[in-house]
This record gives sequence, C-alpha cells and structure tokens, in this order.
Amino acid sequence: MISTPDQLADFTARLDTHKVIGLDTEADSLHSYREKICLLQIASPDGFFLVDPLAEGLELSAFYASLKPHIIIIHGADYDLRLLGRHPAFDAADIFDTSIAARFLGLEQIGYAALVQKFFGVTLCKASQRADWGRRPLPAKMEEYALNDVRYLLPLAEILENQLKQLGRWEWYLQSRDAMVQSAREPRERDVENAWRISGSSKLTPRESAVLRALWHWRDAEASAWDRPTFHVISNDRLIDTARAAVAGEKVEVHRMPPPRYNRMKETLRAALEIPEHEWPVFEYERKPRPNGAACRRFEQLREKRDAVAKDLALDPSLIASRLTLMSVASQNGARLLPWQRDLLQLDEPVVH
Repeated sequence: MISTPDQLADFTARLDTHKVIGLDTEADSLHSYREKICLLQIASPDGFFLVDPLAEGLELSAFYASLKPHIIIIHGADYDLRLLGRHPAFDAADIFDTSIAARFLGLEQIGYAALVQKFFGVTLCKASQRADWGRRPLPAKMEEYALNDVRYLLPLAEILENQLKQLGRWEWYLQSRDAMVQSAREPRERDVENAWRISGSSKLTPRESAVLRALWHWRDAEASAWDRPTFHVISNDRLIDTARAAVAGEKVEVHRMPPPRYNRMKETLRAALEIPEHEWPVFEYERKPRPNGAACRRFEQLREKRDAVAKDLALDPSLIASRLTLMSVASQNGARLLPWQRDLLQLDEPVVH
C-alpha cells in the first residue's frame, strides 16, 4: 500500500521506466453522497501495487501527470476515466480497454472475471465488489480483491491485441476506443430542474408530482448533509409511495428513520401539500415525428445488411450499429457512425463529427 509522499515519489519514478501499465479504481458511490476515488490499483512488470488517495498528506497531481506517456490498460475504461478526469492533472489518452477489445473478438462474456476465467482458468472472488472502499484500514481480503482486478490486465491485453490484429480488426478497435475516450472527457451536466423525475414518477398526478419534487429535494439535502447515497435516506419506490399516501390523506409511515430526519420529512410534506395548483409540475411529452415509409424501408435494408455482416463476423449486431442508430441513418437525422461501421454497412454518406 503506497500511502506516503516518499513512497509515491519512488513508485512514480519506477513506473516511468515502463511503457505499459494496468490500472483500476475503486470508488465509494454505494457508500457516499460525494463519490470519490478511494483506491488506485496499478500493474507493471515490477508487480502489483495499491495507491491510497485517502492517505493524509498524499498529493496525487504529479502522479496523475506522470501517467500521460503510458499506455494504460483498463477494463471498462469509461467509468474510471470519468473519475480520473475530475483531477486536472490527469490527461492520459492512450488507453487499451480490454472490454471493448473483447467485444470486437465476438466474445459473449466480456466481464473482467469472465475473461480471466476464459484465458487463465482462474476464478476470481467477487465478495468485495460492493464493499465500502472508503474504510481504513482495508481488510486483507479487500486488498487481495483489489490487486486481482489488475493482476491479469497486462497478459490479457497482449492476448486480445494479438487476436484483434490477426482478425484484421485492430483499426475498428482503435476508432471505437478513441470515441470512448472522447466521450469520457465530455462533462455530464446534472439536470437540476428535472432530476426529481425518477422512474415511476410519470404515473403520478400533478399534485402528487409536486409532493414528490419537494420530497426529492428534502432527500437530496439529507443525503448531502449525511454524506451518504440518497437511497440510504429513503428509496425511490418509498419516495413515490410516500407522495401518493400524503396526497390521499393516508398516514405516512417510514420505518427505521431517525426521529429528527422523520420530523423534517413531515415538515416537507406539510409544506408540499400547500403548494398552489399553478405551481404543480406537469409532464410534457415531446412527440417525435414518425419515420415515413421510405425511411422504414431503408431501415429494414440496413438492419438486414447489419445482421448478415454481424453473423459472418460472429459479432454482436449492436456493436456495428444499434437499431436506434440505424433508424437515424435511414431517416437522415445525422447519426454518428465511425468509418469502420460505415464501411461494413457500405454507406457512402460522409461521417458526422
């Protein structure tokens, strides 16, 4: 476990001598309101290492900056890159994503554990998958779990890269990898105005929606103050049930909630039930124009072509293009296709950037 400035400086210097490294992160999204990286796992020819971002006095700017020249192997890199990209010093772009590579090989199971089982005959334990990575000290079994997440990355990447090149799919992979990296760099803005519209809320009446909106903001404030995920306060289903019960005049019962929080919820309900009708939210549905007959015929032609090509290549058809993308292409709505996808579908239209 690398947890002091001297250890990190020495480790960074040693890492600089290797071009290719493996990397994984562990975060605390299941245990904290403000998700953060709690652990970095690194694989290099020297061995396997853990870096503790939560260690007191450990500053990671120089370490993150040092990663840029490396080829970094990550499995399912999108999530990790979004977490790492929050730090201004992280600017690595030469990523080998073993998940994307596995898809281009036509493998049915592309999870990291499944790939390790397939290529190395090793069954990985998943017991710590949902553990609290913010706890310290980390139990030995959690450290072992974390190390296993990078233990096979280097040889796995070598196997997948060789097979992709043998099949002539390396360029396809590179284009898709670049698109993933670019997407991961784009910030995701939180829709503050509509974040309360959770699954199931569209079935509520306008008044029930007003109560739900107030409850959602109450829950968000409670979770933020407590620094726990919102579902630790109350689940989405219970939130909707509470809004319905309050409007119906039924007794609202929430078990195992601390009295102060429960009292704040009741105050929120009382105020929400007094919201005037003109302030009740309404759901407005945007009616999208139905595709015309020509577009539907073009879609079927594209789908048949896609499915035939996918079958010949033993690939998942959605990797070549999803149904939604195909309809967008058929309707000439500017679908974003990569050059390799257009080549396989024999499309002559220019690529939309």
